[in-house]
Amino acid sequence: MTRLTRRAIILCGLAGLAGCGAAPSRFRTYDGPEVTQLLLFKERRVMHLLHNDQVLRSYTFELGFAPTGPKRVEGDGRTPEGTYLINRRNPNSQYHLSLGISYPDTRDVELARALGLPPGGEIFIHGTPRRNLGQRDWTAGCIAVTNDEIEEIYAMVRDNTPIIILP
Repeated sequence: MTRLTRRAIILCGLAGLAGCGAAPSRFRTYDGPEVTQLLLFKERRVMHLLHNDQVLRSYTFELGFAPTGPKRVEGDGRTPEGTYLINRRNPNSQYHLSLGISYPDTRDVELARALGLPPGGEIFIHGTPRRNLGQRDWTAGCIAVTNDEIEEIYAMVRDNTPIIILP
């Protein structure tokens, strides 16, 4: 075996070992049917990703620390109810990955203003830090799924996809 051949074998082996220890990417790909809407039932804690009327995937989730009723003002610990859009994504979220929900809309702002308080915002579907695994309703009003699930949802759902959040 020549010195060059031996060196090539060693380099290939090292490259293979380096790949074994690499963490899997949290950015998945999805090539199935388009997700045309998300349908979320707060009380049942079930979210469906739909293609028209066909359920593609379903997930359970955690909500804010005061889950009953619609979000009205900043800090109330509630999750909005109504029809919104997925309007942004955060690949650097402190909650693994996250998809933004277009709360507050004009109606939400007016309702909060009538109460003399800000409506709040920054409502997301996101992953779950290790410290919150197994806790019930721990967010500030967001929708929390497992990190594995948010990776799948993040790949499947595009910006401007409607999300309907029901009581």
